[in-house]
Amino acid sequence: MTSGGRPTVGIIIPARFESSRYPGKPLAPIHGATGLARPLIERSWLAAKAVPDVDAIWIATDDERIAEAGRAFGAEVVMTSSSCRNGTERCAEAITRLGDNTPDIIVNLQGDACLTPAEIVTRMIAHMRDVREVSVATPAIRCSPTLYQHLVGDQAAGRVGGTTVVFDSSNEALYFSKRVIPHLPLDHPIDEDLPVYLHMGLYAYRPSALIEYMNTPPSVLELLEGLEQLRFLDARIRIAAVICDTPDWDVIELNNPTDLAPIERILKARGVE
Repeated sequence: MTSGGRPTVGIIIPARFESSRYPGKPLAPIHGATGLARPLIERSWLAAKAVPDVDAIWIATDDERIAEAGRAFGAEVVMTSSSCRNGTERCAEAITRLGDNTPDIIVNLQGDACLTPAEIVTRMIAHMRDVREVSVATPAIRCSPTLYQHLVGDQAAGRVGGTTVVFDSSNEALYFSKRVIPHLPLDHPIDEDLPVYLHMGLYAYRPSALIEYMNTPPSVLELLEGLEQLRFLDARIRIAAVICDTPDWDVIELNNPTDLAPIERILKARGVE
């Protein structure tokens, strides 16, 4: 795929029907500001469509029901196998099927992330275009005091409330965890300068990094944490942490049926149909 000499960009939305917490989640209807119901996969596709300067968007799935729904609202679909263990593997398989249509930069916008702000995707793409040696990039957002307290509260209660990331002075990721990292001393001020960053499950890759990922077995840390990006770090593929401003709304993913109501409230508040 070419576009006037500049690096081309494609968004892949990986989606699977099976989910232990929410079977059939991609087809779950979500109501917007006017009461119009659209399936989750369409709302995630619309979030991808809102990102400017993107050359192509595909839904990657192993399920014909999701594929049929996608084609019905005008999406391009790439069929992948059911053996993909996570969204990155599904993106990797998708580009093997795209062949010469594979863009220079691939964005993984997860199928349950319909509230993803276009500005954050744009910033991540710009970093990939500006810094050609970066193979993988992902956004990091400084925690507000209230978000930090929420994450710590979830951790104390034994719940997973989000993923945090630590990075070095060059903004290269050192580690990702479902625990709150780094550990803060009890007397550390809980203010707007907290050195704790939330990781959003959004990625940009070069095709070569995806192929290497697909050819690398899952790492021990990846399996323990349940975080697919740790395989890159285990394989010594560096990940750029792109520091982004806190979004104007809570970027909630649809992981459980209880997430539906807050997502619909945010869509209504933003005036999204």
